[in-house]
Amino acid sequence: MYIDYHTHHARCGHAVGELEEYVKRGIEMGLHQIGLSDHMPLIHIKPEEYYPEMAMPMEELPRYVEECLSLKEFYKGQIEVRVGIEGDYIEGYEKQIEKIIQDYPWDYVIGSVHFLGEWDITDFRQTHGWEGKNPLEVYRQYYDAVQKAAATGLYDIMGHLDVIKRFGFSPEAEHTDEVIAMEKAALAAVSRSGKAMELNASGLSKACEEMFPSRRMLEEAIRLGVPLTLGSDAHQPQKLGDHLDKARDLLSELGVEKVATFQNRKREMVLLKE
Repeated sequence: MYIDYHTHHARCGHAVGELEEYVKRGIEMGLHQIGLSDHMPLIHIKPEEYYPEMAMPMEELPRYVEECLSLKEFYKGQIEVRVGIEGDYIEGYEKQIEKIIQDYPWDYVIGSVHFLGEWDITDFRQTHGWEGKNPLEVYRQYYDAVQKAAATGLYDIMGHLDVIKRFGFSPEAEHTDEVIAMEKAALAAVSRSGKAMELNASGLSKACEEMFPSRRMLEEAIRLGVPLTLGSDAHQPQKLGDHLDKARDLLSELGVEKVATFQNRKREMVLLKE
């Protein structure tokens, strides 16, 4: 089962390529399923007062869903298109997030923590946010948000669970045990939620040079029985599926036989390899 459940497109502003280009590329690659999962519009910051090209405008959301549904129908029989969204977790905005989720016929929703307040810790333009901060405190804040996101039950898949490491900022080695404890607490929250987690291969091309999550976290997730799915986090069509061969091989090495797929927000576990 060749799947890629994490993709972004021109509407979000910081990706390129139209939705149909991704679908056609998926067909060329022999994907069985492609998930279209662009960023949820900003809800806690006025877009006109923030960094440009962060997410699709709210008025584009219905057009995004309509186009996804049209592509799903048009390419039926060639590839299974799944209609998704990557929904930021913003503490205090759970009701607004829930409304966006309930208002549209998603196949799945990825829950990701990008923002700590108004600081997007995944935006290369905002790495200065680390200046003057204790990395350990930032990690504590981040993993606390991950636990709260999982506890909402709003999401089907928890996204890039340790993306806090993306730019290579991390606590000193003497704090490794505490970092591991944070990771385990976050994974335990995902396990309690009964939801899935993605193995996001894009970290291999980032400064951290490691998938999200790390092998250490992945092994703990497997021990806890957390269902897993796969995503490239592609931001251009030619990057679709990037490094997913390595992700699939790692899952196989760790004894994972099935991966999670979704339709109408119902999870189905399918064989990783036959």
